[in-house]
Amino acid sequence: MRKEAVSRIRLVFDLLDTNSDGHVESGDFELMADRVVQASPDISDAAGETLRSTFHGFWRALVTELDSDGDGRVSFDEYAACVLSPDRFHAPISAFAAALAGLGDRDQDGLVTRPDFVALMRAIGFEEGRINALFDDLQPTASDRIPAATWVEAVIDFYSPTRSGVAGDRLVGDSAAP
Repeated sequence: MRKEAVSRIRLVFDLLDTNSDGHVESGDFELMADRVVQASPDISDAAGETLRSTFHGFWRALVTELDSDGDGRVSFDEYAACVLSPDRFHAPISAFAAALAGLGDRDQDGLVTRPDFVALMRAIGFEEGRINALFDDLQPTASDRIPAATWVEAVIDFYSPTRSGVAGDRLVGDSAAP
C-alpha cells in the first residue's frame, strides 16, 4: 500500500472517531452526519436523510467487514487492515461522495461553491487551509465553483489504496499532493 494511502487511512480514522476513544462506532457516524447536515442549513429534509442514510450504510459496511473481534466497533488496527479495499467499499464510498456533493450543490446546477465546500468539509473535521488547497486543486471556475462530479471523483480517489498524488492528499498533513 502506498505511503499516501496509509496517511489517508490514519486521517480518516481519526476524523471518523469523533469522540476520540480509539474506536469507530455507530454513534461516531451519527454525530458526523449531524454535523454535516447542520453545516447545510438550507437543505431539504429528504437530502439530510439521504446523507444520514449514506453515513449509516458506510458504518454498516465497516462494522460488517472490519469488526474482526465482534465487539460492535472498529479499532484502528481493524480499520487499517482493509478499509481501502476498493471491492469492499466502493459502493458505500460512492454513495457517501454523491450525497455530500449533492448537499454542496444547493441549487442543483451541478456546481459547488467554495463556501459550501468549506462548510461541509469543516463539518467532517478537515482543516480549513487544507480544504481551500484541495478546492483550488479541483480547478474552480472563474466564479469559484467546482463541478459536483469532480468532488465525487476526488472522494473516491481519496479512498483508493493504489493512487498517489491525488488532490485529496492536500487534506493530509505530510502530503506531497500535486
